[in-house]
Amino acid sequence: MLDRGISVAISDQRAAPRRQAGALQLRLALLRCSSIVLFFAVWAAFSFANARYLKVFNPVLMPSPLDVLRAGVELVESGELQRDIVASLSRVLQGFALAAFVGVTLGMAVGRSRVLESLVDPMLELLRPIPPLAFLPMMVLWFGIGEASKIFFIAYAAFFPIFTTTLEGIKYVDPLLLRAAASLGASRRDLFRYVVLPAATPAIITGLRLGFGLSFFVIVAAEFIAADSGLGFLINDARTFFLVSQMLLGAAVIGLIGFGFNRLLRLLEARLLRWRRTAWS
Repeated sequence: MLDRGISVAISDQRAAPRRQAGALQLRLALLRCSSIVLFFAVWAAFSFANARYLKVFNPVLMPSPLDVLRAGVELVESGELQRDIVASLSRVLQGFALAAFVGVTLGMAVGRSRVLESLVDPMLELLRPIPPLAFLPMMVLWFGIGEASKIFFIAYAAFFPIFTTTLEGIKYVDPLLLRAAASLGASRRDLFRYVVLPAATPAIITGLRLGFGLSFFVIVAAEFIAADSGLGFLINDARTFFLVSQMLLGAAVIGLIGFGFNRLLRLLEARLLRWRRTAWS
């Protein structure tokens, strides 16, 4: 009986940190949900007060969340919203995939070679400060008003954060880790595979998250200029007819899609970096 009581006490003691971690995660999830609810409550209250009392804006220009929801239902029933989402997602994913492949590959190559860094880095540093929107008219002239100009425009905009974070992650791996692995007989290939790449993965995933956010930022601008479908086209077309509810709907859908993909990348990061812990873990 004594042994059984001791084993039960030990198991309870081990389970206590897991219960505490679960309770903390639940509280954080409730806090996040409450912040979203608070945002919509403030929006609805301001829209109502503006329409009835304040008159700061024309009520048409400050629709409530319910007005935006009704506009979304109408566009879903007509099929326009699904068409625009598919069009924008297709362009974003193609451009982002191209930027991710080139940015990660080139960043790894430049990070491992000082000669290549000396050749490539100055040219990219000249181009990086130039806003991507400055190249949009030229890309339309070079590639036409079809899909190619939008895809390459997205790829150009998303390339720089992916390349920069990959380069920094590869270059600044802890030398102690490299020396420790080398002293155990690791080859250059093993060093890269088992030390450099895992150490640089957090920076690479951060660059991918930044690059994907920029992809949606610039696709809206691209679809403003030359498109007959997409969420940017939806926003611009609604602006022409003062359909503010549809404009806000397009922005909200972009935010939801970006949030969803950011969560997927965070889950991938947590899966690949199970060894990493935050400062408050």
